[in-house]
Amino acid sequence: MGAGHSHAGGVDDVAGGGRSHRRRLQLVLLVTLGVVAAQFVGAWLTGSLALLTDAVHSLTDSVGLVVALAAAMLVGAAATSTRTWGFRRLEVVAAAVQALMLLGIGIYAAVDGVGRLAAPPHVPPMELLIFGVVGLGGNTVSLGVLAAGRRENLNLRAAFLEVAADALGSLGVIIAAAVMALTGWQQADAVAALAIAALIVPRAALLLRETGRILLEFAPRGIDLEEVREHMLAMPHVREVHDLHASTVATGLPVISGHVVLDDDCFHDGHAPQVLQDLRTCVAEHFDVTLEHATFQLETADVAAGEAHAH
Repeated sequence: MGAGHSHAGGVDDVAGGGRSHRRRLQLVLLVTLGVVAAQFVGAWLTGSLALLTDAVHSLTDSVGLVVALAAAMLVGAAATSTRTWGFRRLEVVAAAVQALMLLGIGIYAAVDGVGRLAAPPHVPPMELLIFGVVGLGGNTVSLGVLAAGRRENLNLRAAFLEVAADALGSLGVIIAAAVMALTGWQQADAVAALAIAALIVPRAALLLRETGRILLEFAPRGIDLEEVREHMLAMPHVREVHDLHASTVATGLPVISGHVVLDDDCFHDGHAPQVLQDLRTCVAEHFDVTLEHATFQLETADVAAGEAHAH
């Protein structure tokens, strides 16, 4: 005996949220593309590594935003008999791709920055300052657009982190330009590039770790399966709990499943459905799992004895 449900209501909610996410991502993509164009022109005119790094970073943001936008368009697609969750997990894949892109540009900036410390080229500070301000202005607009939705969706969170790191990069470009204008120390450009790399890599690593946990189907944070098992075993008529699994399909969608052995009498007197409902309610009340995504198979001891379970 198991618990089933329809996904229709959840899909409607996702679709509504997806439209809002798409609008945000579309606007940010347009702003970011404008920043990319300005930064590449600036890097070509000034020869600045910091500005070039920030430009490539912004270009990476643009590619990531295209992926994120595609994910936001597909994530609300209805579930089918072959795509049982629709495209819900695509947002996690998109966030992982963005994290990998960020790591790549961070490593590039670090390697090239170290090389330029030894032999810094001349960079005109005033021109660099102008393009740094343009970049920071565009990033500030994008951050304002993404701020409201970054806690609701991994895709938007990834985009927000990318643009935030880009904004800090633009700030680093501005500081480097000011230092060179005031002191003539040309290594400031390379130092700014290294600072940008230092900002990018840790954030990308954290995002990659979080998306990796989901893709590898680790138990969601805050759900200890041993604690779940203890709560379930404390329920009346429950004799054993095995094959207990928990994972995250997408942002805000943890699921849990397991096999539960009940007293034989529960199946004779019709009490099993009530025990099932009590189990799902117990898990939903104590852990971050909704009733409709807690699925348990009820078994007799004889049925369980014939299974080759190990969990």
